[in-house]
Amino acid sequence: MTQPSEAETAFPETSDFNDESIDRPLEDEDLDDLPHEVEMSLFDHLEELRQRIFYALIAVVIGMIGCFLGVKPIVELLEIPAQGVKFLQLAPGEFFFVSLKVAGYSGLLLASPFVLYQIIQFVLPGLTRRERRLIGPIVLGSSALFVVGLIFAYSALIPAALKFFVNYGAGVVEQLWSIDRYFEFVLLLLFSTGLAFQIPIIQVLLGLLGIVSSQQMLSGWRYVILGAAILGAVLTPSTDPLTQSLLAGAALGLYFSGIGLVKLIGR
Repeated sequence: MTQPSEAETAFPETSDFNDESIDRPLEDEDLDDLPHEVEMSLFDHLEELRQRIFYALIAVVIGMIGCFLGVKPIVELLEIPAQGVKFLQLAPGEFFFVSLKVAGYSGLLLASPFVLYQIIQFVLPGLTRRERRLIGPIVLGSSALFVVGLIFAYSALIPAALKFFVNYGAGVVEQLWSIDRYFEFVLLLLFSTGLAFQIPIIQVLLGLLGIVSSQQMLSGWRYVILGAAILGAVLTPSTDPLTQSLLAGAALGLYFSGIGLVKLIGR
């Protein structure tokens, strides 16, 4: 009969632990656990929230200052869709305030990854293992769709709207536009389109939470078409039908793509 070694005698449970739990996959009940759960008082939560907001605001301010220092190339980039149009400064300091507005939007966009990181770090301790597994794909998908929305607005919506306005007034009025009104139009259309492109992410979240199934989403297609038309009319700062139709069509395509994603995850 072989005698147990000194290590086995001193720590008899070690071998059992290694045999059973190292390669053991996480069970369903394990996925609903809160890993590294730490008890925090309400004051501690508020203090952490204050710090996260402070860090996010600092990042946004730094981003805005950096974009303001290099605002002219950004302005020139946003003027490209309006080829052939001359911009006028109709009031003293109008271009300065336009520069502040452009730097504000650009700085917010530049700092958004860090702001999103602060939000995730704040809510992460309260999420289960199952919910943590969803954060990466959802954040990545949301960011990618927002960027695609910006590109779609810049390359399709804005040129289509401007072409409509130029052609409509051709031979009747000379195209001299207020630079403030132009950038208000462009910036609003860019960011509203980026937000509209979040439709599939909202659908996936509703499906994962069990609030709405893919079949229910598909059954309400008539209301979706009406809602897309209203969305196109509300989100586009112009009143031309072409821009509204393009945005409404994109919203419909995103909605039905979202139904496919929800069906793919089995909801």
